[in-house]
Amino acid sequence: MILQNILNEIEKVDADVYERLEHVTRRNVFQNFFKKAMKGAAAGAPVVLASMLNKAYAGTADVPDVLNFALTLEYLEAEFYNMGLDAPGLLTGTARTIYTQIAKHENEHVALLKGALGSAAISKPTFDLTYKGAFPNVLSNYDTYVAVSQALEDTGVRAYKGQAPKLIGTPVLETALQIHSVEARHAARVRYLRGYKGWITNQDTTNIPGVEAVYKGDDMINQAGLNVSAITGIPTDTVSEAFDEPLSKEDVLKIAGPFIVMA
Repeated sequence: MILQNILNEIEKVDADVYERLEHVTRRNVFQNFFKKAMKGAAAGAPVVLASMLNKAYAGTADVPDVLNFALTLEYLEAEFYNMGLDAPGLLTGTARTIYTQIAKHENEHVALLKGALGSAAISKPTFDLTYKGAFPNVLSNYDTYVAVSQALEDTGVRAYKGQAPKLIGTPVLETALQIHSVEARHAARVRYLRGYKGWITNQDTTNIPGVEAVYKGDDMINQAGLNVSAITGIPTDTVSEAFDEPLSKEDVLKIAGPFIVMA
């Protein structure tokens, strides 16, 4: 049963999930779930389950803030790919196939995060995909579009990594990591489209002007207090490729800020 599987997965990271749901036994959880699902049949069982979980974890520190931060980025990415696919002649052939699939992923991420947040979800912002004029031909020039796409995806990978510590001990950590790994796959695929390798060397922007902040700090060779290059004898350039560094929320918002039109 899908409901049982979901609750079992949550229980792995939160042994008190059934107590949070204000029920004493698993049996009562399911009885209550199906009663509510029948009353709200038009909305469907997923909505009922989301409502129950939202109530159960409403007081969990940082989770709504982190999820809305992620939702903002997913709104941006979904808008970028939806608009790119709608732009006449911009994406054709293999690129169109790839971006069609990426767009599906980003729209699914938006739907999932909105469902998890329920009424706490922020509304979709208005976006300026030209980045305040820095990329004026982003929706008409293929090279510009793919370059901005790479910067967005590389930012997203580091953004999810930066927020993961705030989700430790919550049932949404695994979901966030699942999204994070898909964003990393997007980033690698887009980099290959541009003719570059799928990983980042030091702070190399791969010839995208004005996006230095996206790669700042990615030349780190010290991990877990150890100089990896020193203990392995591997060149520092190669070591930097083996690890991605997180970005703080503040740094991500500085990067993404020019895309967002303030009301």
